[in-house]
Amino acid sequence: MPQEFRCNCPFTSALDVLGDKWILVIVKQMLIEGKETFKDFIESEEAIATNILSAKLKLLEEVGVIIKTKRPENKKTNLYLLTEKGLALAPVLVELATWSDHHLRDIHPTVLDGEGMELLRNDKAAFARALEEKYREKLANTTYVP
Repeated sequence: MPQEFRCNCPFTSALDVLGDKWILVIVKQMLIEGKETFKDFIESEEAIATNILSAKLKLLEEVGVIIKTKRPENKKTNLYLLTEKGLALAPVLVELATWSDHHLRDIHPTVLDGEGMELLRNDKAAFARALEEKYREKLANTTYVP
């Protein structure tokens, strides 16, 4: 089923795909945490319901942000991988983390801090590139059935 858009505005169109509270969480889990199977996502601390996860993974696949495939040695388990379109969201995630770091600490003082956030604060573009490069290396070393 093709994605429906409310209007022709590029901002609104992006939000029609990415504006759900789970979509960018799933992309973040894949890009930063290395999650790639349904079980990986279900076991995460964000605690997404299975029916919602199924629907969001299907949407991400339909719009080309991820692909669903299998490992050659395990045909039962679906493997979800970011596409180039999905990897292009790295700077968006970095900007959201930066915004959170600057504007939510006063109301959420336990939000993650540390070495990773220092790297992000010092050079957002380099941090985003490093995420993308690390993911591409992972893809290069992942055997899957295209």
